[in-house]
Amino acid sequence: MKLWQPSLELIERSNMFALMKVLNQNNYEQLYQYSVNYPEKFWKSVADYCQIKFSKLPDKILDDASTAMFQSKWFVNAQLNFAENLLKRKDDKPAIIYCNENNQKEVISYRLLYEKTAQYRQILVKNGISINDRVAGFLSNTPEAVIAMLATASLGAVWTVCSPDFGSDAVVDRFSQIAPKLLIAKKSHTYQGKFFDDEEKVNFIHSQLPSVKNVWFIDDANSNEVMTTKHIEIDFVQTAFDHPLYILYSSGTTGLPKCIVHGVGGTLLQHMKELTFHVNLKPEDIIFYYTATGWMMWNWFVSSLSVGATLVLYDGSPFYPNDTRLFDLISQEKITIFGTSAKYLSALQKKKQAPIHTHDLSSLKTILSTGSPLLPEQFDYVYQEIKQDVCLSSISGGTDIISCFVLGNPTLPVYRGEIQCIGLGMKVKVFNENGEAVTNQKGELVCTQAFPSMPIYFWNDKEGTKYHHAYFEKYDDIWSHGDYALITPNQGVIIYGRSDAILNPGGIRIGTAEIYRVVEKMPEVIESIAAGKEVENDIQIILFVKLLPSLELNEELIQKIKKNIKEHLSPHHVPAKIIQVPDIPRTINGKIVELAVREVINHRPVKNKDSIVNAEVLQHFSMK
Repeated sequence: MKLWQPSLELIERSNMFALMKVLNQNNYEQLYQYSVNYPEKFWKSVADYCQIKFSKLPDKILDDASTAMFQSKWFVNAQLNFAENLLKRKDDKPAIIYCNENNQKEVISYRLLYEKTAQYRQILVKNGISINDRVAGFLSNTPEAVIAMLATASLGAVWTVCSPDFGSDAVVDRFSQIAPKLLIAKKSHTYQGKFFDDEEKVNFIHSQLPSVKNVWFIDDANSNEVMTTKHIEIDFVQTAFDHPLYILYSSGTTGLPKCIVHGVGGTLLQHMKELTFHVNLKPEDIIFYYTATGWMMWNWFVSSLSVGATLVLYDGSPFYPNDTRLFDLISQEKITIFGTSAKYLSALQKKKQAPIHTHDLSSLKTILSTGSPLLPEQFDYVYQEIKQDVCLSSISGGTDIISCFVLGNPTLPVYRGEIQCIGLGMKVKVFNENGEAVTNQKGELVCTQAFPSMPIYFWNDKEGTKYHHAYFEKYDDIWSHGDYALITPNQGVIIYGRSDAILNPGGIRIGTAEIYRVVEKMPEVIESIAAGKEVENDIQIILFVKLLPSLELNEELIQKIKKNIKEHLSPHHVPAKIIQVPDIPRTINGKIVELAVREVINHRPVKNKDSIVNAEVLQHFSMK
């Protein structure tokens, strides 16, 4: 069912259409085929169109395409600097509009952003930071986090960050592996109207990191003597295309988090491709994404500076001081591109919020959603209760690629329940159990061709063993992403959840997202999580539900849930047991942790509970 169709005028004004003309392709299908058939020509065209600033042009776009996929080298011998490409503007246009729960607001122009980056850079140099050193941030989504990252990147150093809602042990588990030289933090933060004093936590983290020579509290006036210096020209350190830029971390729910290293050029090129063409971001746009600094969407969102757009940063709860706080921001700041999560949209729907009737959303042209599959009913909700004339772009990728495999498209219609398209330059397929590419059939999402934003390596993995095991063990020289997916007849994509959480009762493969879709439509259910209990060489589906505060799970509701699942899915999907729990365990980035629940119900230890923000709820999942 088609929910939105771009007008011919919108299509012809889009950056995607402009790229079609540059490459002499007539439509997206042709452009996509060109991008995967001629990857070297395509990625060079993206770099040219997006005016990526190189101090030295590459000798070759892709080095020896016949080598193994995970050893691919892009833009050979090119030199550039990431921060320089995000700070190309130096004018009075707003680069960042910062807002918080208390309605405080700060506007930072591109000129001021450049100056502040230069000032931060001086402090980093005073602390001995130079090329290849790691700088760790313990910061929430504020301008200081963006500026500290830019200053770090300007020196060719490597940036990594955790948000203040991480537990101390979770932070140490991450930072201790990569031996940062400097820790940057703030002494406090607020969330849901509550004040949190972080100084003691930061000092503990410092005590566990012998590599950290100093902690810079950026809200400490005594350490900011350099901050009055103005009009400093930044001498951007030029690095190789595959020089390390960011270290991101896997969720760590099955052991210590993996330290995933992403390169300068691949990150920039991929982000500019996605933002420019798939999001249709332009300099006049005002873009917002509700994200924490420890989630890869923060890195992706901040790259919007490379286009010259304005970022709206929000630090706080999306439901404080009211349920429509983020829509207040859209109205006040005239946001044109609004990024959020499927869980947020689901929560709004449960709260019966209808911003279409309460807010001026005339500026809004695109809504982005990620973090978990966006269910068909949430598509309906957006078009019925938020805005009718909007491009709803569900996107999906991950920390592993710091970008997306499948995402939106301003030249294509939006179909109910479907991600619009596979990304340019990403040779994505869905494999069945025999390793054969299929359409309109569920299977494993894979990528069969190298792309620039693959990790350059994992930290402390010199032989590449962990890297290869993570993505290339299932299929030889093919990236296996770990998502259970389907390519639709419209060439859109549906994600059914993580393939490692697929349930297999009686040998029937079931995506957990299918169950959640049915169960969470019920007004009694706030959220749910399913896992498989191993019983005599088979599994039983156990469904846990979080109900409205006033409700108790009784036999009548259990039968109603089972009946709905049977009618809307199949008898194979019906859980053996349904159990009420007070909350659903989730990672710090908000993703539910099915694997942890699976371990608990099968009486196995959950490794690295510090990665679960509310690990105490796991006690409610224990079964006899």
